[in-house]
Amino acid sequence: MQTPIKIAVVGSGLVGSLLAIYLKRAGHTVHVYDRSPDIRKINFSGRSINLAMSNRGWRALDDLGLGDTIREIAIPMDKRAIHLVDEPLSYQPYGKEGECIYSISRGVLNRQMVTLAEAEGVEFFFESRVWDVTMADATLHTGETEKGPWDDLKYDMVFGADGAFSRIRHRMQRQNMFNYSQEFLNTGYKELNIPANPDGTHKLDKNSFHIWPRHDFMLIAMPNLDGSFTCTLFMPFEGENSFESLKDKETLEAFFAKHFPSTIEVIPNLVEDFFKNPTSTLVTMKCYPWTFEDKVALIGDAAHAIVPFYGHGMNAGFEDITILSQLMEQYGDDWKTIFQEYQKSRKPNADAIAELSYRNFMEMRSKTADAKFLLQKKIEKHFSENHPDKWLPLYSRVTFSFRPYAEALAIGDHQKAIMDEVMLMPDIESKWDTPEVEARILELLTAK
Repeated sequence: MQTPIKIAVVGSGLVGSLLAIYLKRAGHTVHVYDRSPDIRKINFSGRSINLAMSNRGWRALDDLGLGDTIREIAIPMDKRAIHLVDEPLSYQPYGKEGECIYSISRGVLNRQMVTLAEAEGVEFFFESRVWDVTMADATLHTGETEKGPWDDLKYDMVFGADGAFSRIRHRMQRQNMFNYSQEFLNTGYKELNIPANPDGTHKLDKNSFHIWPRHDFMLIAMPNLDGSFTCTLFMPFEGENSFESLKDKETLEAFFAKHFPSTIEVIPNLVEDFFKNPTSTLVTMKCYPWTFEDKVALIGDAAHAIVPFYGHGMNAGFEDITILSQLMEQYGDDWKTIFQEYQKSRKPNADAIAELSYRNFMEMRSKTADAKFLLQKKIEKHFSENHPDKWLPLYSRVTFSFRPYAEALAIGDHQKAIMDEVMLMPDIESKWDTPEVEARILELLTAK
């Protein structure tokens, strides 16, 4: 147990709420501020992508004994379901038997996390706008408008868990030697919905992550507990097949009939949802340092916002908390060292998962429908099953292990170089599971 101090967490999202529980369990007084209303009292819909909880996220919850509570609102997905035009539905397992990721509604999980934090004794201040922080003495400045008047709220420490456009980071950016970058994809997203059957069952296989890959754009669907699916359409903002091109009911319906014919029967409110829900942006945000002395620290998206295509935004943020908690146990009250070691440990891994997430965007929208790519994955899986000590596929290393993201990226690049050579072998399509191919991979592993 550390010496109790008074800590403010700015942001009541998933990372902020979980961090508050960890800090409270460590003996501190914890206040959480959020400019939005209490999420438990509002309708949360229209601009969300369902979460994909995997091992790193579960570890952060299980370490507190909360994992089983959250599993009650999660649906396991052990495979991708690939929907191509004029071809039969195909499935791609995520990992070994029993390995799966879990679909969770962001709104449902966030409500649960706030309730769990309150049960621990964390105090929440909703509709409280934090405009600035005096970093030298951890004083928050809140008020109705950015131009004041403000109330000054003094704390011993402040955590910025307030997302990709963090106000706490905005203050830190004005320091000397603070590096910051943001990069938007030219692709946006829009939420759609597949309702449940009249009897409450799912219209599609509920234990699959459904993908309609179409090269420059794609549709995904993830299951919800009520029998519905949250769908997300990813498209360029401009161009031939883009949000800009879908201006009216007739164009939209013709577009879906051509590119997503299998959805016509299962998305009855396509037109209403499409024109009602906003088109949202996707950004990768990087910065450093993440901390200031022993007073202020960034965590989650405030420190490293990433695009959602590996399903690791939440998982990476939860792992931030796991590492921070381990350092708190190791260094006790030495918060300067805790903060320094925290950012040194997490920064390379945050950069790595950002890169991996961008690459998975390319994979999901096009390669999941590519025969050579699918053959390569079969070869990798076959070799990994025969030599589990020598080869763990990149996806499994990222999603079903606790190894550092930076290590996964480096080893993944190494494995890709090997597979690029293997795929050039003559007649690889017919002899992919032969001892000859296995021997070649072993040879390349030794050589490289």
